[in-house]
Order: sequence, then structure tokens, then C-alpha cells
Amino acid sequence: MNTRRILEWGGLAASVVLIVFGAAALYMGFDGRSTVQDSLKQEQIFFGDATDPAVAKYADQWAGQQVTNGDQARSFAKVMRMHTLEATGGLTYAQMGRFQSAANPSDQKGTNDETAAAKDSTGQPVANAARNIWVTETALTTALNTSYMAEQLALFGIVVGVALFLTGIGFAILAIGGALRNPDSVLAGARRKTAGQAPKPVPSV
Repeated sequence: MNTRRILEWGGLAASVVLIVFGAAALYMGFDGRSTVQDSLKQEQIFFGDATDPAVAKYADQWAGQQVTNGDQARSFAKVMRMHTLEATGGLTYAQMGRFQSAANPSDQKGTNDETAAAKDSTGQPVANAARNIWVTETALTTALNTSYMAEQLALFGIVVGVALFLTGIGFAILAIGGALRNPDSVLAGARRKTAGQAPKPVPSV
């Protein structure tokens, strides 16, 4: 087997591998995207009315609708963050103390000093409830943003799958075309053999 024939078979093998990998990437991409959207639908998350400033700012086009895809999940996470900032007076988790301040219980900033913290009936420091809102918000928005990222990765997989699939087809066309032009190739020999077996025309009487 000469070098040219090895390259021809190698080109055909590469094209088959690319087509198979492309098909697999397409399947995994569509399956991943479907999984993300099905999971979001199960949670029954709905945007509020457009009268809500946060919804009007980040999801006006989806007001009142259910969250069913990654883009909507990301927008809902932004709405939740804005609501949390409103509830905590514009303070983030890191800017708030662990305990409620004894000197000013209404101050959401709180304190990290146990001696300056408000005490409950057992004498233990009272937790800063406003700060705890961020714990819940962070858990939920992280899940929503992860859904957005997962859907984007699935879309990237679909794009890569299309690219691999088309590249594989291109390799196959080039490999087969080159083999047919080469008189010593197996494909060219098979084509000549098939052409030689074509039925001869019957002479007219």
C-alpha cells in the first residue's frame, strides 16, 4: 500500500470520526438544553408584574410569565438581587454584621461585636435577620445563574457539533474526490469495474 492510498484512507477515517463526534456533540447539546429548560419549568418560577421596578428594569418583556430558559433565569436572579438590596437598605452580605445591634436594633448594618449585640431571653446574641436574607438570595441566584451558564454551554456544544459535522462532510468530499481522480485507488478501480459491467445496448433490427 503506497503513501497516497494511506492518505486517502486516513482522510476517509478522519471524516467519519468528525461526523460521529459532530453528531454526538449535537445530541449532547440539545439534550443538555432540554434538561435545563425542563428543570426550570418544574420549579414553577414566575416573574412579577411590570409595576415592580426590578421586573420593569430587568425583565419587562417577561412580566407575569414563567421562567423557562437560561436568559429568563439570569434576569430573575437580577430581580432577586435588586429586591434583596431594597430589603437590606442597599447593604451587601459583607457589609453587614452577624448580630443585631443593641444600641440601634433597626440598623440593618448590625454588629460583629458580641458585647454590643442585642441579647435574647437566654442571653445569646440575636442574629442579624437582614443579613440572613443574603444567604437565601445567594443560594437561589447561584442556582439560576448556573442554569443560564449550563444553557450557554449546551448552545456552544451545538455550535461545535455543527462545525465538526460539516468539517467531516468536507473531509469526506475531498477524500472521495481525490480517490476517484487517482487511477490507482480502490474507489477508482471499483468505479471502473462497475462501469465495465454496464449492460451493452441491444442493436436495433
